[in-house]
Amino acid sequence: MFLIPKTVLVKDVMSKNFIMVYEEEKFKLCLEEMLKNNLTDIFVIDKNKKIKGLLSLTDISRIKIKKLNEYLPIKNFMTKKIITVTKNINLLECRNIMIKNKIARLPVVENEMLIGVIREEQIRDYFYMKMEELGMKLNHIINNIHEAVCVVDKEGYVVIWNKNSEKLYRVKGSDIIGKKLKDFFPKAILLKVLENKKAISDVYHSPPRKDTDVVVSAHPIFIDGEFVGAVSTDRDITQVKKLSYQLEKANSTLKFLESEFKKFSSSNFGNIIGRSEKLIKTIEIARQVAKTNASILILGESGTGKEVFARAIHEYSQREGLFVPVNCSAIPSELFESEFFGYEAGAFTGASKKGKIGIFELAHNGTVFLDEIADLPMHMQAKLLRVLQEKEIRRVGGEKTININVRVISATNKNLVEMIEKEQFRDDLYYRLNVVELSLPPLRERQGDIVILINYFLRELCDQNGKQIPQIESEVIDILQNYEWKGNIRELKNTIEHLIVLCKENIITKDIIPNYILEKVRKRVKKDEYPMDLNEAVSKVEVEIIKKALEISGGNKAKAAKILNIPRSTLYYKMDIYKI
Repeated sequence: MFLIPKTVLVKDVMSKNFIMVYEEEKFKLCLEEMLKNNLTDIFVIDKNKKIKGLLSLTDISRIKIKKLNEYLPIKNFMTKKIITVTKNINLLECRNIMIKNKIARLPVVENEMLIGVIREEQIRDYFYMKMEELGMKLNHIINNIHEAVCVVDKEGYVVIWNKNSEKLYRVKGSDIIGKKLKDFFPKAILLKVLENKKAISDVYHSPPRKDTDVVVSAHPIFIDGEFVGAVSTDRDITQVKKLSYQLEKANSTLKFLESEFKKFSSSNFGNIIGRSEKLIKTIEIARQVAKTNASILILGESGTGKEVFARAIHEYSQREGLFVPVNCSAIPSELFESEFFGYEAGAFTGASKKGKIGIFELAHNGTVFLDEIADLPMHMQAKLLRVLQEKEIRRVGGEKTININVRVISATNKNLVEMIEKEQFRDDLYYRLNVVELSLPPLRERQGDIVILINYFLRELCDQNGKQIPQIESEVIDILQNYEWKGNIRELKNTIEHLIVLCKENIITKDIIPNYILEKVRKRVKKDEYPMDLNEAVSKVEVEIIKKALEISGGNKAKAAKILNIPRSTLYYKMDIYKI
């Protein structure tokens, strides 16, 4: 702790070396007592020991001059109007009282009784001692400041030159302190401040050492409005500059690696798991359109991960607002408008007194995901179309229009084109929603991803259930790969959870696979048996292999012909023969 005079109390420094005499004592005897104890003052008390006055050497010299009777009681000569203080005031207050009243001492009293004395020499000695102590501490602080510090007086003589100044400029304090700064550094920025008395902040300069870079700030020093000198702080930024360059280089490398990783990795696009060609192609399209404002229609069977795709697109788009998913099949017809656009307080019976913000307002600057868009009623289709065209909404019961900036991603497992033909879905809304169409492949067309998904769900579900990841028999994998998965990824996840919960001794075996899966796989295997007619069997094999090659090549016939190791013309001929 630094000892600041304001915090020092009288009780901690007061002198207890004082003389008290009764007011009836003879003046002469009192004087002798003072001289005997080598004191400059004596305090007068009454019979109850309460302080009544004091007598100092100054008072005595005045009495001698007047040649008064020395055998009279001291009460005739003492100063009666005395100023006293209590033990709990601070020393700085005592000093101010003494200066103001031109007195050299202050009696310290408690219940009118003298308990100590504060004299001017005590204050002087105390402040001098603290000045020395403070000077040492200040010197220590300045030498431990990270920057180089230089202080000059108004004539330009150096008064402070800390250790970091010595290190940065290679000039010792003993050589420069007390001498003019310009004799060592004729172009120093601090000299400009001395000249114009204006501060200079964060100026870059190169000192005589060529291996350093320095930023300087310099300020004039005014005390009570009088200019007394200037101070500068010089920061060595050489290492910072090197680190900044390395960081910039690392950031550039990181950005490049991130962009490359996004190009070649499908797993980084949200939580989409899989590496089948159809899936990767869909991800590439989604990634390409994600950072645009285009509306996207996601088509796919139930359980193919349409919402997962929509979330991934939103995250990749880096839109500032929220991702707000809405299941259109779960909202009652009469509540669509208030859910989509919100309502004002008291807009209808049962409405909240505070009103309610709607889905589109909530998703401002973000994304609204309209799942099961085919179940949107016709009257809401017209209102949704208007919102998409005008980019503004009006709350139910409200008069004010609210501008919105929302990206709409919709999804369905139904055939919207057929619904348009049956007048169950508006064609103008369809074209507004279907700027970009993404078709998610069902799991049966992603057979290579089944094992990847099994592994992912095993880890995820075991972690959620606090279980150790079990072993899984190869026969179980074969069965799961041969099943059609009409419920797609959702059905697969539920099945894996079923197997984790029912497995014994931490091994997943065939006997715990649900019966409906085993039955369908048996029927499929039976169906896949080849006829005894060799020509028919060969034809069946050719059809299957051609279809598989086309699936692997993503429909590219040239690639498929290469995979099959046959001429392209032969592939076209066989596709025509087999009506593929």
